[in-house]
Amino acid sequence: MRIKYVQPKRLKVLIALFFGTAGMGIFVGLVIATGIQTVYITLLGVINLCLGGFVVWVLVTQKAKVRDGRKK
Repeated sequence: MRIKYVQPKRLKVLIALFFGTAGMGIFVGLVIATGIQTVYITLLGVINLCLGGFVVWVLVTQKAKVRDGRKK
């Protein structure tokens, strides 16, 4: 499966958003929340952490976009 080229700037913004919300979700789930909701909030934080890791993988493995030399 091949993923469409995405600009690195957009990927970096997504990485910051996913890791930021993951950190906040895990913190809130483990420290602030009480009862059964701690499990749900922490789980959602871990899912955001995994999505951030996937976006990092896309950023690292995608090939640089090269302009076609024939077009001027």
